[in-house]
Amino acid sequence: MRITLGVTLAAFLGLASAAAADTVSTLPAQPPRTDVHWSFEDTFFGHYDRAQLQRGFQVYKEVCSACHSLNRIAFHNLSEPGGPGFTEAQAKAIAAGYKIPDDPNDTNKGQLFDSSGTRVTRAGTIADHFPAPFPNEFAARAANNGALPPDLSLIVKARAGGPNYVFSILTGFHKTPPANFKVLANKYYNPYFDGRNISMPPPLADGSVTFADGSPNDVEHEAEDVVAFLTWASETKMEERKQLGFAVIIFLLVLSGLLYLSYRRIWHGQH
Repeated sequence: MRITLGVTLAAFLGLASAAAADTVSTLPAQPPRTDVHWSFEDTFFGHYDRAQLQRGFQVYKEVCSACHSLNRIAFHNLSEPGGPGFTEAQAKAIAAGYKIPDDPNDTNKGQLFDSSGTRVTRAGTIADHFPAPFPNEFAARAANNGALPPDLSLIVKARAGGPNYVFSILTGFHKTPPANFKVLANKYYNPYFDGRNISMPPPLADGSVTFADGSPNDVEHEAEDVVAFLTWASETKMEERKQLGFAVIIFLLVLSGLLYLSYRRIWHGQH
């Protein structure tokens, strides 16, 4: 009886200790911040700020692209209507600055790798998509302590809270954890992330980039700009969609008015 009671007590204490450990290493995420006004969230007249999109692209290129892919976006999208507003020449210049894995051809004599085992590449063209920073998932995990950096093409659409959530994550580092909260090994505290232990190190810092237009480059503004760019990446035709929706509503209102006038004219005096 004593042995059974002792085993039961030990098991209970073990479960209690495990539960206590869980409470100090996991907490529910705080609600995303909502103190930023996004020009693209206006119902009918939502639009992207071209200068902001270009600054956001710079943040992605100089900071985020080291770990995160953008595989649904092609370089020609940068110069299309509704996009960041780059000219075609600028988009071509941006593309040429990237190295794209080359397919076997006459130039590389049908080889995928050179004599040193390095993947054969070529300069990017406007038709190419943004290249991934790692050749495969295994290489990505090996470079990030086992974590797999997500592709950012649809990150704003894929996360509840949309731009507010992504903005909150980017600005949520360097907060002081609550008392007794345990930040796990190779993790970072972020109150807006589920569990509050996040694998991604703080990506932004004051002065991470220098904007040519002289815009502020503290963490808050860098985050706001790159979130706007990633929102565009997730919905490149948003402005076109809203303009079409507004035009359809106007058409339906006019049609309703014409139908009502026709009804009055046809049935006037018939009752």
